[in-house]
Amino acid sequence: MPAAVSHVPCAVVSNDRKDSTIRQAAPELSQAQQRAVGELLRVSPIADDLATRFARAGFSLALVGGSVRDALLGRLGNDLDFTTDARPEDVLRLVRPWADAVWEVGIAFGTVGCRKSAPLGEGGEGRRDYQLEITTYRSEAYDRDSRKPEVAYGDSLEEDLRRRDFTVNAMAVALPRKEFVDPHNGLADLAQRVLRTPGTPEESFSDDPLRMLRAARFAAQLEFTVAEPVRAAMAAMAERIDIVSAERVRDELNKLLLSAHPRRGIALLVETGLADRVLPEIPALRLERDEHHRHKDVYEHSLTVLEQAIDLEEDGPDLVLRLAALLHDIGKPKTRRFEGDGRVSFHHHEIVGAKLAKQRMTRLKYSNELVKDVSRLVELHLRFHGYGTGEWTDSAVRRYVRDAGPLLDRLHKLTRSDCTTRNKRKAQALSRAYDGLEERIERLKQQEELDAIRPDLDGNEVMEILGVGPGPVVGRAYRFLLEMRLEKGPMERADAEAALKEWWAQQG
Repeated sequence: MPAAVSHVPCAVVSNDRKDSTIRQAAPELSQAQQRAVGELLRVSPIADDLATRFARAGFSLALVGGSVRDALLGRLGNDLDFTTDARPEDVLRLVRPWADAVWEVGIAFGTVGCRKSAPLGEGGEGRRDYQLEITTYRSEAYDRDSRKPEVAYGDSLEEDLRRRDFTVNAMAVALPRKEFVDPHNGLADLAQRVLRTPGTPEESFSDDPLRMLRAARFAAQLEFTVAEPVRAAMAAMAERIDIVSAERVRDELNKLLLSAHPRRGIALLVETGLADRVLPEIPALRLERDEHHRHKDVYEHSLTVLEQAIDLEEDGPDLVLRLAALLHDIGKPKTRRFEGDGRVSFHHHEIVGAKLAKQRMTRLKYSNELVKDVSRLVELHLRFHGYGTGEWTDSAVRRYVRDAGPLLDRLHKLTRSDCTTRNKRKAQALSRAYDGLEERIERLKQQEELDAIRPDLDGNEVMEILGVGPGPVVGRAYRFLLEMRLEKGPMERADAEAALKEWWAQQG
C-alpha cells in the first residue's frame, strides 16, 4: 500500500499560529489531524530545532509512534519519540552539543536518549523539560530460542513504520516539513479505536512476542478493541512469550496495571492464554463450581477488588496497592476444601497467597521491597474480619497497626475494597465496622503516638538495669517490653523497670 501523506500548509504550522487559525487555514484536515497540528505547535520549538540540525547534516528526522498517536488523541506529553536514517554514532554527534543531557542506555538497539529544556511558549514564563528518544530506522526480530532481538538498521521511514507493533503506532510526521505519513491506515484505526498490525499479526508477534502483552496494555490504557485476527494470533502464539525476558514482561505488566482500566487488559490476557504463561495464578482463580458446593467467582471478585481499590487511590496510580488487590486471593485454589454441609472453605489462603505472590513477583524480577510490601498486604488482608463482633481489645488494635507498619493506609484501602457482596445490609455493616476500627486507631494514635510504638525502655537502659552487656539477652528483654507496651499501652519508667526486673528473675 503506498504511503498516505498529508501535507500541512506551512502557514498553519508556523510557531505564531493558534488553533483557530488551524481550523480556518486547513479545513481539509480531519479533526484528529487538526488536534495533532495543535499539539505539534506546542513542541515545535524543540522538534524544529532538532530537525534542522539533522537536515543540515544530511539526515532525515520524523516524530513517530506513540507521540504521533497521542498528538492525534490530543494527549501528547513531554516524552517525544523520533526516528531517523542517522546511525546511533551520528545521532550522538548531533545531540551532544545541543541537549542538556544525553544517555546511551538503549544504544545497542539503535536508541539515543536525551533531555532538552525549552521555553513554555511565546511570552510564557518558565521552561519545560522534554525527554526525547531518537531511534535509527530499524527492523528487529527474535530468534526462536533467543531472549534478545537481533537489530538491523533500515533505510527508509516507510520500512521503519512497517516494523512497528500496531497501525496506530505506525504513523509519522516528517520534519521539518511536517508531512503526515500513514502507510497503514493508522488514522482510520485510531478513529475506530481498534488495534491491528501493519503486516500480519503472526509476523509482528514473531518479530517481538512482547507485542502480545502490549496489545493487552493498549486495550487497558487507551480502551481500544483488539481486532479478531490479532486476538486469534495472541491465543495461537501465547507460548512465544516464554522467550521474552522476565524484566520486559514485568515492565509491560506494570504499564497495564497502572493504566486507567487494567481489568480490560487482564481479561484479554486470561482469554488468550497469555496469563497462563506470565501470571498463571490469575486464570487459576476461575474455580469450577457445582450446584452442591457454591462460592463466589474468585476471578471476577479479584478484578472487582482491583477496580474498587483504584477508586480509593488518592495520589495517582499505586502499583503496590493494585498488585495486592489483584493477587490477594491467589491462595484460594490451593486451599479450597469442600465441607460436609455444602460450604466451601479456604482456610489460611492469605498465608498461602502471600507465599505465592512472593514467588511469582520474584520470578518477574520485582524489587525486594515491592515483593515484601505486596506479599505482606496479601498476608494481612483478612486480619480485619472478626472485628465486627466488637471483641478487639486496644492491644489487638495496636498489633494491627504494628503489623501493617507503613502499609497501614494501603491495608485500609485493600480491606475496604475486598467487600464485593451484593447484600447492601452486609456491605454497610462491614463499612461501619471498618469506620469504627479506623476511629479507634486514630484515637489510640493521638493518645500514644501509635505510629512509632517502642518499648518504654531502650536497649541501653535494659543493659544498665540488668547489668548485662550487648547480646541475645537484650533482644529478648526488648521483645518482652514491646509485648508489654502493646498489651498495656505506655508505662511509667518505674513500672517498666519493675516489670523488666520481674521478667529477668523469672528467666533464672
